[in-house]
Amino acid sequence: MPALLSARNLSKHFDARTLFSGVGFSIDERERLALIGPNGSGKSTLVKLLAGLDSPDTGEISTRRLLRVAYVAQTDTFDPGATVRSAVLSNLEASWQSGKLPQHHDHHELELAADMVLGRVDVAPPDTPCASLSGGQRKRLSIARALAHEPDLLLLDEPTNHLDVEGIRWLEDTLRAGPFASVVITHDRAFLEQTATRIVELSRAYPDGTFSVEGGYAEFLRRKAEFLDGQARQEQALSNEVREDLRWLSRGAKARRTKSKSRIDASYQRMDELAELRARNAPQRAAQIDFTATDRQTQKLLVARGLSRTVQGRTLFRGLDVLLSPGSVLGLMGPNGSGKTTLIRMLTGEIESDPPTPEMLEEEAQVAPLLPHGTPALGTVRRAQNLRIVLFSQSRTELDPGATLSEAFSPADSVVYRGRSLHIATWAEMFLFSRHQLKQPLRSLSGGELARVHIARLMLEPADILILDEPTNDLDLASLSVLEESLEEFPGAVVLVTHDRAMLDRLATRILALDGEGGARYFADYQQWAKAAKAPPPSPAGSPGAPKPAPNPATTTAVPPPDPSKKKLSYKEQRELEAIQPEIERVESRIAQVEASLASPETLANHRRLAEDSSALADLQQRLATLYARWQELEDRR
Repeated sequence: MPALLSARNLSKHFDARTLFSGVGFSIDERERLALIGPNGSGKSTLVKLLAGLDSPDTGEISTRRLLRVAYVAQTDTFDPGATVRSAVLSNLEASWQSGKLPQHHDHHELELAADMVLGRVDVAPPDTPCASLSGGQRKRLSIARALAHEPDLLLLDEPTNHLDVEGIRWLEDTLRAGPFASVVITHDRAFLEQTATRIVELSRAYPDGTFSVEGGYAEFLRRKAEFLDGQARQEQALSNEVREDLRWLSRGAKARRTKSKSRIDASYQRMDELAELRARNAPQRAAQIDFTATDRQTQKLLVARGLSRTVQGRTLFRGLDVLLSPGSVLGLMGPNGSGKTTLIRMLTGEIESDPPTPEMLEEEAQVAPLLPHGTPALGTVRRAQNLRIVLFSQSRTELDPGATLSEAFSPADSVVYRGRSLHIATWAEMFLFSRHQLKQPLRSLSGGELARVHIARLMLEPADILILDEPTNDLDLASLSVLEESLEEFPGAVVLVTHDRAMLDRLATRILALDGEGGARYFADYQQWAKAAKAPPPSPAGSPGAPKPAPNPATTTAVPPPDPSKKKLSYKEQRELEAIQPEIERVESRIAQVEASLASPETLANHRRLAEDSSALADLQQRLATLYARWQELEDRR
């Protein structure tokens, strides 16, 4: 079976810079190819060439006859006033009119195709304006728009940047189950491991400009290390040969007359090969990320109690407590629109919490004797005196697109980093920018370059707490590794919002998961959250054996009359019901004790005890929810 697409000897230049040259590979049916590489290596440009949106300077791309290719750009754009349905339908209509959708015969079939794909992809109601969609919803809609073309080859440029973890899992399932091949640009290591059947790295470190490995990311790293080790040994062997060539060439005049011209030519050829090998083997540079911390010794940097927020009648979270201490990394998770950014704005003081409800105040009065002295009031955030919070914003709106790179770094010709003055050019080079780029406007920079600019600005500000909202977007794998190491060594507190599951697994000391429906739950680490997230969802309401929602004792209303068709409680179930209420009280008392322990300085200073208490609290909260669900089920049949 011939390949869907074959690329041979592709090269592309941008101004005076060569992005890549000599690149070639093929894509087979249902293959899932992941394209990785350093920022600026030309990955997005290469995918546009494959999509037919641009032409190579040299080389050629051949495709199977009538190949249908769909492309999803890094930035999602929709027509002004478009709705979810019209965005898909108008795109199909444009392709149909240009003859690219011969499988559809009339407008009615186009409408059916649009409705069918929206039925499979959970975006939003069809009449929802695109302008009101979240970043994750916009990305899902862009992918749905591409899937509606029934492509043989789907090209995706950084699709995971704006998807939450559930959205990324949906995309993984879609690519694995789809009857099409795909090429995906991504730096999500978990995505690479679980989805890719082949990984191709675009980099000047390789003789042909690319390095291809069948398998996932772990296999790619192993094979890459073997290749680079072999290339380094080849450089060493060639260096020894060139050393001998130079010694031979430097002999006296009499010896030179007898030298063979072919041997001289071979010597110079080996020198050229050695220079090329040394250039390829030069260590890959990464941004020098190292956040500056203050010398604060305070154990409780920030304590928030009973935070609540309701937006347009929808409760994002209620009665939420947050504690940030030195050395802690709080991973903040939840679907798009669940309130992560809202919570961040509360922690930074930009907005305030909703006032506590009467029910919350009643509960507070019951546990007040168990609370440590100085516990903040409900609905408040207590920050240490002169607390310094540094925020990495996902939107990066504080960067003026019209400003030059030099102006974004500093209004002067130098910056002060950790008490030392550095010239602006030196500072730029630390983040992989050349001197000639200093006069370049920010609007001309790539997403990865803008991310490095933002990080460079934040590094100039000493911080007690770092709040990072999707810092991994657009960063290449080398920069991601350096960022992780910097956060791991940062002595202050970190609040980390990211869809990068590998980073959460490595760094997070606690996970706070928001569900966007008023619920919030702590987990000891990412693995505990992942295990809970894989639990099968409850059966639909009303189905046999369906568990009832866990009631809140402060808001439980009268139980409706029992359904006569339901079986009455057995003697054993009656005894179980009588024992549940004391057990609920015992678990609630234990939860209050563990929460008090978590707030104590002794626990905060002992990371092992902090992890144990966090795990115990998560288990107790799960136990309490199970008890309430069982209590409600038995009460309904009483």
